[in-house]
Amino acid sequence: MKKTMIKSSLSLAITLASTQIFASGFALNEQSISGMGTGFAGRTSSVDDASIVYGNPAGMSRLKRAQATVGVAAIDASTDITDTSGRSTGSNKGDMVPFIAVPMGFYVNPVDEHWAFGFGVYAPFGLVTDYEDNFQGRNFGSKSIVKVVTFQPTVSYAFNDKVSIGFGPTINRISGALESALNVSPLLGARTGDGRVQVKGDDVGYGFNAGILVQATDTTSVGLTYHSKVTYKLEGHTEVTPGAGVPAQVLGAGRYDAKLNIDTPETVDFSVTQKMNDAWKLYAGATWTRWSRLEDITVKNSGVTRAGGVAAPSLVGTISEEQNWHDTWAYAVGTSYQLNKQWVLRTGLSFDQSPTNNENRSPRIPTGDRTIFSLGAGYSPTDDITIDVAYSYLQEEKVKVADANALGQSYNAKYDNSANGFGVGMTYRF
Repeated sequence: MKKTMIKSSLSLAITLASTQIFASGFALNEQSISGMGTGFAGRTSSVDDASIVYGNPAGMSRLKRAQATVGVAAIDASTDITDTSGRSTGSNKGDMVPFIAVPMGFYVNPVDEHWAFGFGVYAPFGLVTDYEDNFQGRNFGSKSIVKVVTFQPTVSYAFNDKVSIGFGPTINRISGALESALNVSPLLGARTGDGRVQVKGDDVGYGFNAGILVQATDTTSVGLTYHSKVTYKLEGHTEVTPGAGVPAQVLGAGRYDAKLNIDTPETVDFSVTQKMNDAWKLYAGATWTRWSRLEDITVKNSGVTRAGGVAAPSLVGTISEEQNWHDTWAYAVGTSYQLNKQWVLRTGLSFDQSPTNNENRSPRIPTGDRTIFSLGAGYSPTDDITIDVAYSYLQEEKVKVADANALGQSYNAKYDNSANGFGVGMTYRF
């Protein structure tokens, strides 16, 4: 019986990691407030400010003055959970994503007519979900906090007025804390209180971003950016806490050393900017993400210490769970209008595929394909300062969750997700 419980606990830990670490809802677009206004349609081909360090490092050489860009984007998400069923009881409020903020900062310094140097600090991935205590699907995910912070030093070189290239290594730190309720009533044949499974881990991984920017005609620019995969070897622990009425020796409660190897996927981002006249610009872009790298999640556990500090016999286990995610495409179109010397107005429309599938979708990331409408504006009171604001409304297709575990517990529901995004940023030119 003890072996069964330990295996169930560790399987649950895998579910926590696999459904949280990789999902389109975990990949963040918010690295530029000016780009947010056009739905990021011209992210790699339009050079507006220092946030081009992320969008396309080749564009740094097109900036004629040293400048710093800082900003913050805030996300207010809501979920409507309906058609619920399963072998557990509880509430389904759907208020699982708190109001969160995503900061960013970039700096670019042109050295001469060819070279430019810059750096950026931003969040390429990040998510917080926190269900209510009595959530019906708490056995499949109750709380998740995952953060990735990236530092990117970057260099750009312009061969001439037509072609530029750029490259920047990335230093990425990932950290996460994932929780789920654990109720063993089906196993013991008696009602017990909820226990808890908590997984914590962190690591630093390295990658790079590279780009090319081409001024194809006097009015048309084309950009291509490659964001590499990043390999993480997370180390942390899995902690199993029994609920009321559950003997610790039956549950296999304790603290497990855990290791988990993960590759975040590479992306290829392409866009075109077309200047129609002195006032109007049109943007179009497409992004491919290689989510198919996530075929399964494998967690290695060892060295159990029982509650109370008594060492237990060593347990070495490798447990895998299939994910079978697929590659995705995102598409965006946008436009900007230069109202006068001080004001520019922006708008955009984006479509973003989800890598999840109906069989493996979990309450932790119950996402589907997205449609996003964006508005934005830039105000330049002087030649040295620009203030950007943006708003986005996101609506996802309705999706179904159907989860079950080794204890015979299950949770089925339909999710209808939407979100409002707000951004404000400032660029100062030296």
